[in-house]
Amino acid sequence: MVRNPQSREHLRPVDLARGHGLSTQAVRNYEEAGILPPAERTPSGYRAYTPLHAEALRAFLALVPGHGHQTAASVLRAVNRGAEDEALRLVDETHAQLLEDRRTLQAVEDALRDLDRDPASAPEPAAPGDTFIGPLAGRLGIRPATLRKWERAGLVHPHRDPHTGYRVYGSAAVRDARLTHQLRRGGYLLDQIAPLITQVRSAGGLAPLESALRDWRARLSTRGRALLTGAAALEAYLNRRSS
Repeated sequence: MVRNPQSREHLRPVDLARGHGLSTQAVRNYEEAGILPPAERTPSGYRAYTPLHAEALRAFLALVPGHGHQTAASVLRAVNRGAEDEALRLVDETHAQLLEDRRTLQAVEDALRDLDRDPASAPEPAAPGDTFIGPLAGRLGIRPATLRKWERAGLVHPHRDPHTGYRVYGSAAVRDARLTHQLRRGGYLLDQIAPLITQVRSAGGLAPLESALRDWRARLSTRGRALLTGAAALEAYLNRRSS
């Protein structure tokens, strides 16, 4: 709860901004956006902040690196209007996404371990293990148009059935589609994936992607640590509000 603006705990916008590299206008903007609780006013009309506001600001800034600005703002707004369960749900969603990202990275590493050298580039007849564009898109949870886009980008090379002209995805094409799908889920753009796929095909193994995978894992670890830091700051703010 906000203290009496005449008490010794009265803080000015500059007091909150100092130490965070913020402008006083940014502090006022955060209050107007609901990220900070409303401040009382002094008799002369100036904002009267308190240690509660300082704790809210610390919590918000600590949440941003792990959750992003939008989610961090939504968490603080929920807390400030008394919707603590909603705030915790938002925090849980980010943790769930990080877990999914970790599983995606593991899936990429597992897929790469199974990579073999490309088969001969000559067209091959449909085999029992081959599949068509619709079933493959369904297995990956994407649209057939996405597979055609990946083909145009040189990421997947289906061959054509000599009788029907339909695209036929052999084991190598399915493997490349799966790898492309996992890398896209990891945040890589098509023009970033193309050289990786090319290198993996020519090298026949995981080595060309080891640097990218290390960077991906490091980013996930950094985000995980940021979530811990944000959680501690949010807990401190919740405790101050309830005291």
